[in-house]
Amino acid sequence: MEFVKIRFTNDIGDVGSKFEKSFMEIFHSMNPTFDFSKNSWKPQLDMFETPDEIIIIAEVAGVEKELLEIETSSRAIRISGKRLLIPPAKNGRYRLAEIRYGSFDRILHLPSVVDTEKVEASYAKGLLHIHLPKIKVECCKIPIAGE
Repeated sequence: MEFVKIRFTNDIGDVGSKFEKSFMEIFHSMNPTFDFSKNSWKPQLDMFETPDEIIIIAEVAGVEKELLEIETSSRAIRISGKRLLIPPAKNGRYRLAEIRYGSFDRILHLPSVVDTEKVEASYAKGLLHIHLPKIKVECCKIPIAGE
């Protein structure tokens, strides 16, 4: 199992506007090396929840493990990284360009509070697996008058 670095934080903000992303996608479709902003693609994610943890799987094929970064707080997670451009063969030109290159940044708000000190991440076969153990909240019985 290969480990991925994780950075802990208390504040994860919002990144980029919808207009900026749409504008960038139009230009990227014409030229795959075009990078209007620092966020040029968005990896597909799955999020599962069990009674004990939240599991996130990100499809980040072609991204070097050293270029992945995870920031987490007790209620949100930011996954960012960069897929480097693979240039076409010398004297070649694109006939089809569907693979996105450049930086990405995804922020997810978590459905439960997690223990940031126990978060684990691994990367294998193009998939980033993140395990976020939930903080167990003991529910207490509320006393009712007369009991």
